[in-house]
Amino acid sequence: MKKIHIALLLLVVVAIAGISATFINFSTYETFGSAAKTPGKSYHVIGFFDKSKGINYDAKTDPNKFTFFAKDKAGNMTQVVFINGAPPRDIDKSEQLVMKGYMQDNKFVCSGIQMKCPSKYKKDMVVGEGA
Repeated sequence: MKKIHIALLLLVVVAIAGISATFINFSTYETFGSAAKTPGKSYHVIGFFDKSKGINYDAKTDPNKFTFFAKDKAGNMTQVVFINGAPPRDIDKSEQLVMKGYMQDNKFVCSGIQMKCPSKYKKDMVVGEGA
């Protein structure tokens, strides 16, 4: 084999190793139960806001923290502690929450929430008649 072929082969191996190393760090969606198996490790959990328990937030005591309860897709109910600010507007109207955080002391410590809101146009859609 020529030196150029060996160098190219080595370059391809390094490229494949680099690409696969980046995919290892990508997070997958988990449940509260699977996140509890490795406390402290960060996960994305898809869940639903429990409207019956509401939000616990006191701006005077700690304006950057609020708690609420969420149920994951497996049906596990867990208290979520959000540590990065006030409650998002209309969290109670969201269809789904994607929460990034980790389990600690049977609570999900959350550093980010993405709300999946229902389409406000679904109910208002009317089929127009020909003009």
